[in-house]
Amino acid sequence: MGEFQVIHLGKVSFQLKEKHNFEWLLNMGEVFAVFDEQDSGNICFGIKNDGIKKFVKYAGAKTKEYTGQPEEAIVRLKKSVPIYKELEHKHLITLLEYFEVERGYVLVFEWFEGECLHAHWSFPPPQKYTHPASPYYRFKQLPIERRLSAFKSILEFHLNVEQKHYIAIDFYDGSILYDFKNHITKICDVDLYKKKPFINTMGRLWGSSRFMSPEEFELGAAIDERSNVFTMGAIAFGLLGGELDRSLSKWEAGQNRYQAARKAVKADRCERYATIEEFNAAWESLGK
Repeated sequence: MGEFQVIHLGKVSFQLKEKHNFEWLLNMGEVFAVFDEQDSGNICFGIKNDGIKKFVKYAGAKTKEYTGQPEEAIVRLKKSVPIYKELEHKHLITLLEYFEVERGYVLVFEWFEGECLHAHWSFPPPQKYTHPASPYYRFKQLPIERRLSAFKSILEFHLNVEQKHYIAIDFYDGSILYDFKNHITKICDVDLYKKKPFINTMGRLWGSSRFMSPEEFELGAAIDERSNVFTMGAIAFGLLGGELDRSLSKWEAGQNRYQAARKAVKADRCERYATIEEFNAAWESLGK
């Protein structure tokens, strides 16, 4: 690995593999935050203009964690625009505008005062699970009703995904933002969600293995509603139980819902709920 270039934008600085022109960004307002630890090829910024904050996602720079070509990241980001439009929902961050610049592509979103539940750049595991300032740790200390409400928001959004004939790819706790002050949950990343039908042509798909169904590691497998049921179940264990320790002793949301979550994460896809709608109906009825 060669030397990194330090880029200064106002009060914010970060590293790239080579110099890059961010004049377009400075023209949009004051840069107050940078999120440069993703391995997707994107780099993200918080900007403020006339007191209004916005979230900017950019592809085109050679980010330090990305091993592919910037051109590939640009194509992926462009392809995400219709996804954000079609899946528009109160629990998804709001896309405001999108445009090309000299060497890249830009998406601009409404700013949301939420904290990422997988803030690996600040709290790499095991600190994620143990540090009192870690968003995930703080989330796990919330009363179970708050966490059930957050999970309901995630389920509601993915019911919308299912109804629009999309499949969630690369959804994990790093896609979840939680506002601890107002107790609002939003999804911040649907860039890789796919329209049905979708076949796994990669072998190991994009995503965090903690939340991926067995078929997401299987070349040629169909990825469908049952795959997404698995992901929702795995997320339930992450927010309400022991994440990969799926024992009842670590589960905090009652025995009935435990059975629903266990069914959702069955290795045999035929044993899972057929759809998120079916899983959600069972989840709701078992909670009464």
